[in-house]
Amino acid sequence: MKLFFSTFRNKVDKKGRVSVPASFRSVLKVRDSGHDFTGVIVYPSFVKNCLVAGGMSHMESIIESVELMDEYSEERDAFETSIFGGSKEVQFDSEGRILLSKQLMEEAGIEDLAVFVGKGSNFEIWSPERFAKHEGEAKKIAAEKKGMLGIGRRTKDAN
Repeated sequence: MKLFFSTFRNKVDKKGRVSVPASFRSVLKVRDSGHDFTGVIVYPSFVKNCLVAGGMSHMESIIESVELMDEYSEERDAFETSIFGGSKEVQFDSEGRILLSKQLMEEAGIEDLAVFVGKGSNFEIWSPERFAKHEGEAKKIAAEKKGMLGIGRRTKDAN
């Protein structure tokens, strides 16, 4: 399974077009090989000040989780509304760019630069300023909570 990883900064033109990193497009091609859709699904994060993006396979994994919830629960409705209701299908152009709507750009505070951050099964699109703040906070939490990862425990337990 190919994963989204690394961080990239790309210029956003005046029309809102931005190039999705080539390595991310490569991951989408592999992960979504069974789908006809050639682009990304983008929605505003309901947890952070950024956009979340991924392929159809990412959205399918979300719906599988949501469908396990009580059909009439307010939590299920909240997830469906926030994720699926706020999602936009965005096609790649011939140069590997996507067109971010004015609404999506405003939600994320994106103007002339966008930061793409790999998150394994999906990726996020940030304004550089918001990401710099988030990255600092994330590194602090990761340093404080590093033991939660359990790196090395599985290998030691197997011996």
